[in-house]
Amino acid sequence: SVPTFFDILVGLPLPWLLFTIYQSGVEKMNVPVMVKADSLEVSLFILIGMLLIVVGSIAFSNWRLTKAMGYFYFVMYFIYVGQELLREFVLKESSCD
Repeated sequence: SVPTFFDILVGLPLPWLLFTIYQSGVEKMNVPVMVKADSLEVSLFILIGMLLIVVGSIAFSNWRLTKAMGYFYFVMYFIYVGQELLREFVLKESSCD
């Protein structure tokens, strides 16, 4: 859908572009952008797994989306975001204590 493409094509790269322009103008040096994520591999593995589930379920239904599948994907999205937030803020803080 259009909002998804907009998010991917504009929402993700635009902040990086603005940061890079700002950094090159302020510091006049090529500084790498550090991404700090302790569980990046786990998050990526879960995201790829969910992508395989989505594509596999659509292929299994002869490439037809139904309303029930749409609701299922909506719930899967919230489960993904919920577990990411839980792992990042709740479990990370409890492990620091």
